[in-house]
Amino acid sequence: MQPVLMLIEQINLEKGSAIGLKMDMEHAPLLVIRAGCGFVMCGYLNMDIANKLGDVAVRITGVRSFEDVLNAKAADVSEAAKKRGIMVGMAAREALNRMF
Repeated sequence: MQPVLMLIEQINLEKGSAIGLKMDMEHAPLLVIRAGCGFVMCGYLNMDIANKLGDVAVRITGVRSFEDVLNAKAADVSEAAKKRGIMVGMAAREALNRMF
């Protein structure tokens, strides 16, 4: 069994600096990028809980790296994210910039 690796990386965006978290799981990585008041998360994480907690959250799928996340389109957005002008289909990079 391979050890689980976690990568924490600073990601510079147009409107500020975000923190990326990547943890290697069994079949695909778990990825989250946190910026300002919200975050973009991979499909491992749950939008229902983000909505319940009132988080500004965007869910993307089919990603394996931070660059993939930044270029991915939002598959789902929380109600709080919608209030910030973030919508389904928006590039995650743009959504993250709206979280600053």
